[in-house]
Amino acid sequence: MSFWDSFWNIIWIFFWSFAFIAYLMAIFAVITDLFRDHKLNGWWKALWIIFLIFLPFLTVLVYVIARAPGMNERAEQRAREAQSATNSYIREVASSSSADEIAKAKALLDNGTITPDEYAALKARAMS
Repeated sequence: MSFWDSFWNIIWIFFWSFAFIAYLMAIFAVITDLFRDHKLNGWWKALWIIFLIFLPFLTVLVYVIARAPGMNERAEQRAREAQSATNSYIREVASSSSADEIAKAKALLDNGTITPDEYAALKARAMS
């Protein structure tokens, strides 16, 4: 076997590996979208899954052609929900002032959960 034969075999393996991984990603995208779609009832979801099992390439192709706008809307909605959850978490964490931190540390000290040295360290960290 010459160098070029083995070189093209490697290129061929990379091509088919890429195609297979892309195909798997498409199948998982369809399955994820099926279960994310609340307008589609269970029987239609089951029918899509059955077709995915027996005619996977054709089913993915038909699903992407027929339901692409809905897939995009559901993905955008999911991204907006994730962004809003992230923003609310950041606002919640950022709104905690140093006075709140000191009050929480004082409550822990009064309950006996932390020692006075730990309270002083927490207070110093909140003030900085």
